[in-house]
Amino acid sequence: MTDQDELIPVGKIIGTHGIKGFLKVHSYSGNIQSLQSAQTVLLRGKNGTLNEYGIKSVAAHAGGFILSLDDFSDINQVLFLTGSELCLKRSQLPVPDEDEYYWSDLIGLTVQTDQGVELGTLVDIFETGSSDIYVVRGESKEYLIPAIADVVASVDVPGKKMIITPLDGLLDL
Repeated sequence: MTDQDELIPVGKIIGTHGIKGFLKVHSYSGNIQSLQSAQTVLLRGKNGTLNEYGIKSVAAHAGGFILSLDDFSDINQVLFLTGSELCLKRSQLPVPDEDEYYWSDLIGLTVQTDQGVELGTLVDIFETGSSDIYVVRGESKEYLIPAIADVVASVDVPGKKMIITPLDGLLDL
């Protein structure tokens, strides 16, 4: 698989919507443009199987999306898709701006302070109203790091490293 074919998780199917085969999607980014411009989407089932489907329509709905796939027109046809992860190929996504990253590029980075203290590995990211929060798991402690310019000093994706400048008390929580 080339870098352009690399799969980027963009959301998860959390349920059905109505009786005509529409799916409710929790978006990992809140960005609908990528899905709207894509012709197809890959769904990774709970058992790891990967299937590609044509996209009929995508619409914003209640903080997520409503997705309609080609060849599905009834709720009973799509029930099995609930819980599947929505993925796009990297080639289907826009190139991020400078200082912007896809979550999948950040998961797995080693995080250390600007003083050289290694905190652990970035294992998860979640959204809050104002900024994302990076979950960094160390040997004996987990840290919640706000993804803000005052804290994140540098990100080196190829080098798999993130340097942070912790705010007073941040690492004591």
